[in-house]
Amino acid sequence: MGQTNKALLWLNTLTKASAIGLVSASLLFGCNKASNAQTNQNTAQAAASTNQGITRSRDMLPSDMLKQLQTLPQLTQGLGETGAAVIDSTKPTLVKFWASWCPLCLATLEETHTWVNDAKFNDLNLVTLTSPGHLGEKAPDKFNAWYSVLEQDYPQLPVLTDTSGELIKKLGVQVYPSWAVLDNNGNLVQLIKGNMTPQQAYAFAAAADSSRRFNGNTQAVTASSADSSAQPASDTAESGVYYNEQGEPIDTHTIYLAGGCFWGVEAYMERINGIVDAVSGYANGDKDLTNPSYEQVIRGSGHAETVKVTFDPDKISLATVLTHYFRIIDPTSLNRQGNDRGIQYRSGIYYTDAADKAVITQVANAQQAKYPEPIVVEQAPLEHFYLAEMYHQDYLAKNPNGYCHVDLSLADDPLEQASVPDQASAAKLASATNITEALNPQRYENFDKSTLTKEQRYITQQSGTERAYSHEYDNLYAPGIYVDVVSGEPLFSSADKYDSQCGWPSFTQPIASQVVTEHEDRAFNMLRIEIRSRVADSHLGHVFNDGPKDRGGLRYCINGGALQFIPLDLMPQSGYGALVELIKQD
Repeated sequence: MGQTNKALLWLNTLTKASAIGLVSASLLFGCNKASNAQTNQNTAQAAASTNQGITRSRDMLPSDMLKQLQTLPQLTQGLGETGAAVIDSTKPTLVKFWASWCPLCLATLEETHTWVNDAKFNDLNLVTLTSPGHLGEKAPDKFNAWYSVLEQDYPQLPVLTDTSGELIKKLGVQVYPSWAVLDNNGNLVQLIKGNMTPQQAYAFAAAADSSRRFNGNTQAVTASSADSSAQPASDTAESGVYYNEQGEPIDTHTIYLAGGCFWGVEAYMERINGIVDAVSGYANGDKDLTNPSYEQVIRGSGHAETVKVTFDPDKISLATVLTHYFRIIDPTSLNRQGNDRGIQYRSGIYYTDAADKAVITQVANAQQAKYPEPIVVEQAPLEHFYLAEMYHQDYLAKNPNGYCHVDLSLADDPLEQASVPDQASAAKLASATNITEALNPQRYENFDKSTLTKEQRYITQQSGTERAYSHEYDNLYAPGIYVDVVSGEPLFSSADKYDSQCGWPSFTQPIASQVVTEHEDRAFNMLRIEIRSRVADSHLGHVFNDGPKDRGGLRYCINGGALQFIPLDLMPQSGYGALVELIKQD
């Protein structure tokens, strides 16, 4: 799409969708600005009738969220059977997305319940939404039974249930709590990933009425419009706490991706499992220009339209995130993506963790093999990142027919396994010169949990136990070492392995006492000593005092799924050569 058409499409989309108020008509141009847009109204009407960006995407973002909410079942007794009973279509609507496993969600339900009767929310619909069967939530029947007890404490709180999971998927909600604000026309105006304070809620309640932003004619933006050209209230990836499906805080990681118009990059990334948030902004431009405006960026401030991607490294690796990124850009195109041209549309990967550089280089090299032309994607440390104006945030969720150079439906298609570089091979251990160096914990700190199988994750991350006699390592006695399947840290030697006939791999001692930690375990009404790995804190198994008396009397009973065996002849090339002397050979 040319610059003029793209700008005019934005104008038409604004007319249809009542996007968050803009301060001046000069901000009516989407990711690109056309100087002659205002003189081409006839072209606008023709060009804006269809989306001239990616049109083959199988499922663009929702265009009538309010109607979907009104058809959903409503659980709280006495408030009606569906969302229609608690949603007045003439009022703005505030939707809280939550889950039963989310500690912060449960801790703030009482607060949300009080808002229902707060006079400041009188002109607003306030509902909550859960998605049984999705994102770790209980199955529908189990959730309904669970909430039937809890609802007694919150008799005025509407609870809608979306068993299809469609809304959270298309809105990119992967963390709880999250919020959506709809104006009184039913159009999405803001998404908030993470918790929202009462002050933020009051502000959104006051600003969500589109009649306050437009002077009756929704096509004419007035000077009294709400100032949504300002930055979003907060960068939620830093201000909030995200939880995983086990109710534990997520140790998130962040990478900054520039790939043309940030609308499409943001929307695509939010649909990838493991990415908890994506926000649009401006990165690595004029160092003397603090907090640039969109107009300053398009006039040549040197900033790139960039998306801050926050992800859960336990679910998705950086290499996989970057492979998704390369999937939706042309890495050989300089200062251009799709129909957008200019230095602000350059492609780039900006990092804050120096350790990410090796992964970025490896993924880029793997991608270069696919192209005869050189890849021109910048790879640089992040110098600065400023959030874009609020009307840019979640733009395609607010404007389903908006311009997009990315096929969002690709997010539903799995990557080819061969397209994601093997990070294990990229991070091969350097040869250690002695045992002390080989056992240095810092050698194993850069691990990646996203490659674990379901069984390995169950054992190491959820303290699970494999079935007795089910793992091949139970009967393996070849010379070599057993390392943590998560981090690669050496844990046990074949020299200390023996047949305990208990059904699990058993050892008389670890390869060194410091590589494992002991923890009291009182599960199942028993007192046992749990064994975990030092670096990755992986659950391994338990230690008992019924081992061979002549070898110390201990039995380290370990899940085979928590281990990776390194044969003796492969130890040197795998970085464990210094430990060869610890392997006793008959």
